[in-house]
Amino acid sequence: MEDWRKEQEIVVLEGRIKVPYRWAAGEVGTRYLQALRDERKFLGTRCPGCGIVYHPPRRNCPDCERDCAEWVELGERGILLTYTVVHRHHPQLSPLPLPFAYGIIRLEGADTGFIHLLHEFDEGELERGLPVEAVFAEEREGSVLDVRYFRPCREVG
Repeated sequence: MEDWRKEQEIVVLEGRIKVPYRWAAGEVGTRYLQALRDERKFLGTRCPGCGIVYHPPRRNCPDCERDCAEWVELGERGILLTYTVVHRHHPQLSPLPLPFAYGIIRLEGADTGFIHLLHEFDEGELERGLPVEAVFAEEREGSVLDVRYFRPCREVG
């Protein structure tokens, strides 16, 4: 039997397919995003079994599987757990002027961290344990980008 693949021409097409879509954030995600948008507040949920405060909020605890029905208001400040600085611009993927960073931040009152953008820092300023604060967008739409980024806390005056 002949190998039919030997006679085939290899064709490579380069391009992009844009597939617009919408998704529902669900009950917990909707309440969280509405608080960010309307009140400039971070919310988390507390597990009644473990006592862990999750941010972003969760409906159920991943450890003990109990319902996390208690909502907790968190601070706008947090601690930088880890980060990576971006020094190279990409036209579709650079959300802020260079340099910016991605960091995992644990907000005041939370036991877990979440990833977000970092900006307004000096070279060499970022380090694990650095206090950071949220910078909210002027016009908020109900997304995690209602927080434009986090920056190092600096005392005024």
